[in-house]
Amino acid sequence: MPKKILLSWSGGKDSAWALEVLSQTEDVAVAGLLTTFNEAFDRVAMHAVRRTLIEAQAERVGIPLWHVPLPWPCPNQEYERILRETCERAVAAGIKAIAFGDLFLADIRAYRETQLRDTGLEPLFPIWGRPTRELAREMISAGLRARLTCVDPRVLPRSFAGREFDAAFLDDLPAKADACGEYGEFHTFVYDGPMFRRPISVTLGEIVERDGFVFADLLPSCE
Repeated sequence: MPKKILLSWSGGKDSAWALEVLSQTEDVAVAGLLTTFNEAFDRVAMHAVRRTLIEAQAERVGIPLWHVPLPWPCPNQEYERILRETCERAVAAGIKAIAFGDLFLADIRAYRETQLRDTGLEPLFPIWGRPTRELAREMISAGLRARLTCVDPRVLPRSFAGREFDAAFLDDLPAKADACGEYGEFHTFVYDGPMFRRPISVTLGEIVERDGFVFADLLPSCE
């Protein structure tokens, strides 16, 4: 029997592609999408995506959403306490591992491994080590569709906020930017792809600059 796992889910392309890879792995079954939300704003932390859109993603992939609210502000000590409680809940539900869409940052991977140590949960990294430009083009060729929800203006032009994650975007990326935004250059929201039963219809709302980043607000539209 496949082992039940959770997938850390931001709503972005890397977690979506990790799901695609895991869906083709016979010895695991993704039992839940684990998402942390800023409780004050009801949005995914950093990506700033509305909870309603994450719920729509969970419905499209047919996997329950594990909603984890975080206070704002949220000191790291409080975050880690909430994570421990979530891990305890997962173990009680028969979950054996948590998968992450990390690509190559060794310090981030080490942090995940440290946080899961002695919890009874195994950390998994299904797309770890893939060359990111090759991986980005693979995602796009396979039909993954996403828009940029957050841009670091120190690396990318502000006009990139709200853009499609597509071949033209990759061609326009500055040489210093990673093709998958692994250093935090940008974050995305996936609205269609091979992992979805049907696409999510979204429209571009307000674009604002806040806390040193440029955010594009995506709104659910009538289907």
